[in-house]
Order: sequence, then structure tokens, then C-alpha cells
Amino acid sequence: MNTEKILLVDDERAIRLAVRTALTREGMQVTEAADGSEALELLKKQQFHLVILDVMMEHVGGYDVLQAMCAAGDHTPVMMLSGKSDEMDQVLGLGFGADSYLTKPFHTAILIQTAKALIRRSQIYSQGASGDAGIRKGPFTVDTLKMECLKNGEPLNFTAREMTLFRFLMEHPGQVFTKEQLYTQVWNEAVVDDNTITVYVKRIRNKIEDDPKQPRYLKTVRGIGYMLNV
Repeated sequence: MNTEKILLVDDERAIRLAVRTALTREGMQVTEAADGSEALELLKKQQFHLVILDVMMEHVGGYDVLQAMCAAGDHTPVMMLSGKSDEMDQVLGLGFGADSYLTKPFHTAILIQTAKALIRRSQIYSQGASGDAGIRKGPFTVDTLKMECLKNGEPLNFTAREMTLFRFLMEHPGQVFTKEQLYTQVWNEAVVDDNTITVYVKRIRNKIEDDPKQPRYLKTVRGIGYMLNV
């Protein structure tokens, strides 16, 4: 197995030292950036298995980096770090395309566990992409080689996590999944956050439905969960 390459972006030297020490002990290779602009330059030159990204930084902040990655079609998993514990800040970070959100102070063991889960999930989907050209259901196509989703041939511009969820639903059309099942099977996480699932379902609907308020494809099964009708 190749050494996992991590980009660690935080303007606090002490945080970088603690996280780098913990990840290095796990055999990971850590590249550091002290601000968002430095991170964006590194992302142009290198490929990483995971980006660990602080939210609050001077000049170019974490949300700016996320938006730039999304615009560039960069699907590298992103774990956000923040001193803010407010629920809306977490929803905002996930809405911008982050894959996970940890509030400072955090235990390094949880950070390591989360990092490994994000990398593992990304690798599983990358390996799956090499075995087939795509999934086609109704007007939708998941191109597993280019890692993009299309509706009637037009890109849907999903974030990495939106694509992960949509691809899973495309692989199981007509099947109803609870929020607990989606967390376990799609993101390999046991602790269910209702807000997170709701945010991603809403964002996917806004991109695939002609009328998101009356969804035709991504339906809510009252009292149970969600299903993709294609």
C-alpha cells in the first residue's frame, strides 16, 4: 500500500505540529501549509489523499479553498477543523463540499480514525471506477472514469460527497434507505447526524430536479428515509 499523502492547512503552528506528529506516527506523509493561498499552490502541483483544512485563516480561509477545489474539479477528501462548534457552521462547511468536520479542541485519535475512514472510502470508489465505465439509470449517468455525474449529458457539478451519495443511490434504484443506513454504507460512520443527511439530500435535489420542492427522482419515504426513483 502506498503511503497516504496528507495536506495539512492551519495557521496555528501548534496545531500543525500536533496533527503532523499524530499522522506521521501512522505512517502518513504530511505536507504543511500555513494559509489558504499556500495550500492552493500546493494543490496545483501535487496530488493528496486527504486535505485537513482549518476554517478560520487570514486572507484565504478554509471555505475559499473548498470553493476553489470544487471549481477546479478536485475531489480530494477534505476534513475541516474549526474552533466554532455552532451547528450552522458545520452545515455550511459540509455544504461547501467538506467530507468531515471536527471542532477544536479535538482528540488526535478521533482525527486519525476519521482521516483513515475518508481515505479508505475514497480509495474504494477509485478502485471501483477502474472496473466499469459508468452507471446509467433514466436521464442520469455516473461516469466512474471521469468521476462526474450527468443528467441528459450535462454535468451536475456535484461535490465529492454529493457524488458519493448519489452514486450509491444510483447503484440501488428503487431501494429505500434510512439515514442510519446511508451513514453506515456510504460514509462508514456510525454516529448519525440528521442535519448532514438532510443538507446533502437538499443539495442533490437542487441539482437534479426540475422542481426540488416536488421531487420526481430523489424521494422521501415518510417515516423511513430516501430512495432514488429512476
